[in-house]
Amino acid sequence: MLADFKSYSIKLGESTLHIDKPMVMGILNTTSDSFFDGGKYHTIDSALMRCEQMLAEGASIIDIGGQSTRPGAELIETETELQRTIPIIEAIVQRFPETIISIDTFRAKVAKAAVQAGAKIVNDVSAGDDDVDMISVVADLQVPFIAMHKKGNPQNMQINPEYSDVNEEVRSYFHQKTAQLNKAGIKDIILDPGFGFGKTLEHNYSIMRNLEVYQQFNRPILIGVSRKTMIWKLLKTNPEGALNGTTALNTIALMAGAHILRVHDVKEAVESVRIVEALRKG
Repeated sequence: MLADFKSYSIKLGESTLHIDKPMVMGILNTTSDSFFDGGKYHTIDSALMRCEQMLAEGASIIDIGGQSTRPGAELIETETELQRTIPIIEAIVQRFPETIISIDTFRAKVAKAAVQAGAKIVNDVSAGDDDVDMISVVADLQVPFIAMHKKGNPQNMQINPEYSDVNEEVRSYFHQKTAQLNKAGIKDIILDPGFGFGKTLEHNYSIMRNLEVYQQFNRPILIGVSRKTMIWKLLKTNPEGALNGTTALNTIALMAGAHILRVHDVKEAVESVRIVEALRKG
């Protein structure tokens, strides 16, 4: 069944981003230990080449992160995260000035520095829960905020996560979180149910089956399943062998009304968007 697509507009400084069809967010990890592409794009030259490729393939947003959030990831120092991300943001802004950049961080200091360097969106896997200053900083910056649900932290989140009803708990969390963000003065909120963040294989697929639950918040929905465990463990492969499964799940999410796909493989995601949009037009 093909769900209706709800359009949204979010402010990006002096301009407005109209989400009137699904968009693709390309992942640019500047980390050394991310689960799929760690260590590939940690220099300015390699990051610029990767950014250029993803833009050419149709990415609408480039998501830059310097702290891995894979299960068991080591927590780095704030200064290290700044050194990994800010010079690359500045280089992309200089080379590709029209690019919409999001900063993938749970640290307020990094978020602020990234926006000052040219990022337009803050993408926080903790939705402001892991840094008490994050929400007030984002409110002061007046930038869109991607609020993701997770349970635990990267060091422990996949150690037997339990829910009485995963969709009800995530829905309840978003209800409280959107109220908190609105009260703080953050209006442009994007919701990410957090696939793989404190969730078992069964939890992840339950969320995917019930994406319509999250449409009730009248906020854009971001889906991030790219090459994750929920795909490659089910298919008995590895992250390198999970592209086909990623494309399948991205297509299912789009058919359920998802607004943004966060992916490693932009070309394939853009093709999924085109196919689903052709179905909608019919």
